[in-house]
Amino acid sequence: MLQGKRILLIVAGGIAAYKSLDLIRRLKERGAAVRCVLTASGAEFVTPLSLGALSEDKIYGDLFSLTDEAEMGHIRLSRDADLLVVAPATADLIAKMASGIADDLATTVLLAADKKVLIAPAMNVRMWEHVATRRNIARLEADGVIRVGPEIGAMACGEFGAGRMAEPADILAAIEAALGDTGGLEGVRALVTSGPTYEPIDPVRFIGNRSSGKQGHAIAAACARLGAGVTLVSGPTAEPDPPGVTTIRVETARQMLDACESALPADIAICAAAVADWRVAEAAPEKLKKVSGKSEPKLELVRNPDILASLSARKNDRPRLVIGFAAETEKLEQNARDKLARKGCDWLLANDVSPATGAFGGDANTMHLFVAEPNGSDVTVEHWPRLSKAAIAARLAERIAVALKTKSGPVRA
Repeated sequence: MLQGKRILLIVAGGIAAYKSLDLIRRLKERGAAVRCVLTASGAEFVTPLSLGALSEDKIYGDLFSLTDEAEMGHIRLSRDADLLVVAPATADLIAKMASGIADDLATTVLLAADKKVLIAPAMNVRMWEHVATRRNIARLEADGVIRVGPEIGAMACGEFGAGRMAEPADILAAIEAALGDTGGLEGVRALVTSGPTYEPIDPVRFIGNRSSGKQGHAIAAACARLGAGVTLVSGPTAEPDPPGVTTIRVETARQMLDACESALPADIAICAAAVADWRVAEAAPEKLKKVSGKSEPKLELVRNPDILASLSARKNDRPRLVIGFAAETEKLEQNARDKLARKGCDWLLANDVSPATGAFGGDANTMHLFVAEPNGSDVTVEHWPRLSKAAIAARLAERIAVALKTKSGPVRA
C-alpha cells in the first residue's frame, strides 16, 4: 500500500495522457495523495477538471501565477512530494530534463526537486530510437532518474514499435518499488522463461511459433520491481531486456533447458516460454534446395525436452513454486487441468490463443489461473478479466508474493 505517500504527477502532452487518469485512480485506491502539474501541451489531451476530480486537489500549470506562488510556490511543490512521476514523459520534456532547462512550471519543479524522479516515456517509435533521445535517456538514468517503459506496440500515429507509454499497473508497480513498498519479493530468486524457441531445419529455416515474448518479459520485469532477483531465459524475440533483470538469450529448447538448470537454485520458476514440442532429428548442414525431378525432403521429428515437467520433477533443488502456461485453442479448462496434473507444476495460467483473440503478439490477454490444492486432487480456478499483459504480470507477481509469505514449503495454494 501507498498509504500517506505524496505523489507529484506531471502530465505532459501526448495521446497517452489519458492513461494518467487511471494511474491517479489506482494511486488513490492505495492511499496515496496525488497532486498534478499539467503542461500546456498536456492540457490539449486531458483537462484540469478531470485531473482535479480524480486527484481531489488543485491542478497546477502556470509558472507565473501570483496566486499559486503565494499559496504554494514551485519549490515547495516539488519538496512536499515523496516522489515525482512524469507520465507521459515526452521526447521534448525528456530533452529539457537532460539539459537542465526550466522554462515552464513542470521543468522548473523537476529542476528544483530533491526527491526521486520516475519517468514513463511516450512518443513515436522513430523519436524513441533517435540518437538524441537515447543520449538524453542515458544521461537521465546516469543522474538517477528511474524509468518504466516504453512498451512495444501499435501507436496512435499508425506506426508500430517501441514508444507506447507503460500501462498504469506497470507504472504503479514502479512507483511502489521506488518508494520501497515492494510487496514482498525481496530476497526471492525467480527464474522466468519467455518467447518462442527456434529449432533449426537447415542454416536458414526453423520450426518455431508466433510467441512474441511480451508476457514472459512483462512477468520478469514485474517480479524484479517487487524486489526479486530475476534470471530471464529468453528465446528469439524483439522485446528489449527488462531493466534490473539478468537475461540469457537462447534459441533452441535444449539450450533453454540447459540455461534454466544452470540458473538453479531458485525460489520460483515461471515457464512462460512457448517451447517448440518437436525438433528435426538431424538438421541439414547446408540449405535444402528444391531440385527439379527429385522428391521432397523428409523431415523426421523428435520430441524436445519438457522444461516445465523437468523443473517440476527435480528433487533437491525444485523451486518452491513452479508455474506453467497453457496456450489453448479449444477445451481450455479441460486441457489446462490435464496439463497441470501431467506436468506436476503448482500453478498453471491458461489462455485462449485462437486467432480471433489476438493473444499472440498482442498487448492484452484473458487468463485463467489453475491452482493445485495441497491434497493433490482438487484444483481451484480463478478467472481473470481481460487485462493488458503488463497488468497480468503485475497481478501474478503480487499473487506470488502473497503465496510465498503464507507458505513455507512447496506452494500449492
